[in-house]
Amino acid sequence: MGYMGLTSGLFLFALPYALLYTKLTERYRSSISQRIGIYPPLNLPVTNSPRIWLHAVSMGEVNAAVPIIEALQALAPRCIIILSTTTEHGQELAKIRLPSDVVHIYAPIDFILSVTSALRQMKPDLLVCLETELWPNWLMIAHRMKIKTAIVNGRISGRAIKRYRMIRPLMKEVLGSMNAFSMIQEIDAQRIREIGAPPEKITVNGNAKYDLLLRQSDSRRPDPIRYWRQIFGVKENEPVFLAGSTRHSEEEIILDAYQKVIRKAPNTLLILAPRHLERTRHIEKIIKARGLDCQLRTCLKNNGENRTAPVIILDTMGELQAIYSIATVVFCGGSLAPLGGQNILEPAVWAKPVLYGPYMEDFLDARNLLESTGGGIEVKDANDLAEKVLFFITRPDQAQKTGNSARRAVEMNQGAAQKHAEVITSLLHSVGQPALPR
Repeated sequence: MGYMGLTSGLFLFALPYALLYTKLTERYRSSISQRIGIYPPLNLPVTNSPRIWLHAVSMGEVNAAVPIIEALQALAPRCIIILSTTTEHGQELAKIRLPSDVVHIYAPIDFILSVTSALRQMKPDLLVCLETELWPNWLMIAHRMKIKTAIVNGRISGRAIKRYRMIRPLMKEVLGSMNAFSMIQEIDAQRIREIGAPPEKITVNGNAKYDLLLRQSDSRRPDPIRYWRQIFGVKENEPVFLAGSTRHSEEEIILDAYQKVIRKAPNTLLILAPRHLERTRHIEKIIKARGLDCQLRTCLKNNGENRTAPVIILDTMGELQAIYSIATVVFCGGSLAPLGGQNILEPAVWAKPVLYGPYMEDFLDARNLLESTGGGIEVKDANDLAEKVLFFITRPDQAQKTGNSARRAVEMNQGAAQKHAEVITSLLHSVGQPALPR
């Protein structure tokens, strides 16, 4: 009750300011009503078909949801699937990636009236949260409405477990009311058990993102590679150093490394892909302050003839995964500063050598996977990064060998989406009647 009272007070205090912000900036204008639990008519079929509500916060969780939903539709073809996201980018990706019969909505704020209203309108039989989404009000109210709840593709990072330990009594109550925990790896199972999940409800089933990544790159024919090489004006045998999902001060470190690289390999192209696009102009200034020329991806013509700069900033959404295909060597950001890392398997599926910093807490399973085959390598600083980049761009045979090891690591770990979907359908089979009248 303490958590419910606190969140209710915060919600009621912040709501007028949120509405004013939306009115003045027009941000969240199309989604604010859904976030407070008011949804337009969704034309959900009025049948006794089971309804499964999956919640995925943003783009990363949506990517995990895609293969799980496909497996669900094969296992339970009559089910109605609702997918909610928190972010607008996640919503946009869901509309692109998911089948047209999946209903897309924004998730309600974790406030008692919002989630109660949302649950009564959606009437799910199951509420399934992906990865680390544990919202106490939402889950406890669903339990009281006799809606089964689960977490799939679940992970608890080293940073998250510290926060959860501080509110362990609350988490124990929330987790004790849930029906299943389908976790990515054993350390995730151990951590969620530590904060109160009943051990008999926990299974370890791998990472569903691996399944989607391989499928996305299975069209690894020369066509997409030729297409992106043309866009970026990459000439034959021109090395490409791609730094993806960079954050905060990492660009400075990468540029330090790049300036060392071009002393020995002056024709190397650097593609910088910041995690947050609003930082693009700031990164432009940093590059130019070093005396380097740069261009934006959006300024390149399709034939690549107008690419004149040695540094390109990727200022578009949704292209990075495919552009990894033209890299000689890749560095994945969020890892040279204590930010948890990024998904290092995205370049791995394109058979690229993958470099990353020491801070990979949020992707330990991916790190262990790549290092087990020799496809992933840690770098400590700008000097180390420059040394490793130069090693691979001057030894293409070794780059290919290491890249193949990276891809093999992903290929060896398929089938997680199917296992997570089976956990969901096992709960579905235990549901006798719809949780709420339709």
